[in-house]
Amino acid sequence: MPTPVTQLELARAGETTPEMTYVAEREGVSADVVRDAVASGRMVIPANRVHLAGRLEPMAIGLAAKCKVNANIGNSAVTSDIDEELEKLHTAVHFGADTVMDLSTGKNIDGIREAIIGASPVPIGTVPIYQMLEELGGDIEDMRPQHFLDMVEHQAKQGVDYMTIHCGLLYDHLHLTTGRVTGIVSRGGSLIAKWMMTHRKQNPLYEAFDDLCDIMRQYDVTWSLGDGLRPGSVADASDEAQFAELDVLGELTMRGRARGTQVMVEGPGHVPMNQIQMNMERQQEVCDGAPFYVLGPLVTDIAPGYDHITSAIGAALAGWHGAAMLCYVTPKEHLGLPEREDVKQGMVAYKIAAHAADVARGRPGARDRDDALSKARFEFDWNEQFRLSLDPETARAYHDQTLPQETFKSAHFCSMCGPKYCSMKITQDIRKMADAGQLVELGVEKG
Repeated sequence: MPTPVTQLELARAGETTPEMTYVAEREGVSADVVRDAVASGRMVIPANRVHLAGRLEPMAIGLAAKCKVNANIGNSAVTSDIDEELEKLHTAVHFGADTVMDLSTGKNIDGIREAIIGASPVPIGTVPIYQMLEELGGDIEDMRPQHFLDMVEHQAKQGVDYMTIHCGLLYDHLHLTTGRVTGIVSRGGSLIAKWMMTHRKQNPLYEAFDDLCDIMRQYDVTWSLGDGLRPGSVADASDEAQFAELDVLGELTMRGRARGTQVMVEGPGHVPMNQIQMNMERQQEVCDGAPFYVLGPLVTDIAPGYDHITSAIGAALAGWHGAAMLCYVTPKEHLGLPEREDVKQGMVAYKIAAHAADVARGRPGARDRDDALSKARFEFDWNEQFRLSLDPETARAYHDQTLPQETFKSAHFCSMCGPKYCSMKITQDIRKMADAGQLVELGVEKG
């Protein structure tokens, strides 16, 4: 038996690592709960040993932990540089991102990633095929399996904590996509599909899966098994292509675990609300409870510019029904590369979704902040309301727009109702009357 080196292998050997202890304290559970969940494969701790030696603060993804949120950043061939990406990173982390994916596809990818990893206290994920494609000059047809293996090892050495790799899309699945409204919307999935069609061969990443496991195990890089056939419209949701790939991802989950690697699985996409619970439960069954990491899902396709809202609706439902991590969507989704303000809007929407999911799951302590803010609201404690809110700066700014700063601290009303129509002020007055003995049953005279 090889010496245990990954969090999964160490947990299976009965060892509680420092990372497991740290995670347990963050999650408010026992270290035994974390170790057992990691050992079963139902929780992952994305923590590349290179990043651990730097600023990484270990975290966990799984149903025994709080629902997590990932933020995507990264440059493109059109725009962005190191400073801008670092600003996006800091914005995402400030507003609560639990992980960040660097999806850079433009110039100086190595420099940008090294800066991001060096500055990030949260796990960093990538999609290695993007950088590999840049180094091949944009021609996926020229890829050989070794090109991809070399890139995965290169990024692992940089300290990348988890990688999205599209191993589950097979040649036999391609014909299942021909009747779709939006075809193959995953960038990585479409690239692999084009390679297979050009060479008339099976997915080289599927065939190199064991070799990829060996590289990732060496650094304890966590798998994020990519869903190359995720639906890109509600019309394509839950179709034969999506579920054919999911079955392969279930197989690869077991193979990855058997080779000592931590595994989570990516999910859809665009899914109407009435199909979300079924999708979450099907993944849990097919993938033996591996953490499910979903993009949205968007529950309608009619709101470009507002897809952080259409997707946060689906994300809250997905988190309630079993998704372990939600990948945020920004207002720029389908329209352009997100900038700082887009990152903020996406993060706030998704922290709301993740928190709502934790409340719905009945996670111990999840509602404490809601109850504290509600108490402060009833007591007109404005500063405490701002402190407890997800975005104190925005909450304070909206309040102060219409109520003078010098009066807000003592005001028992806001500008919506004013002092005469405030329901909470009226309720307080009623309670004072009751305390004074003025609340009696109808038809019964006091004394």
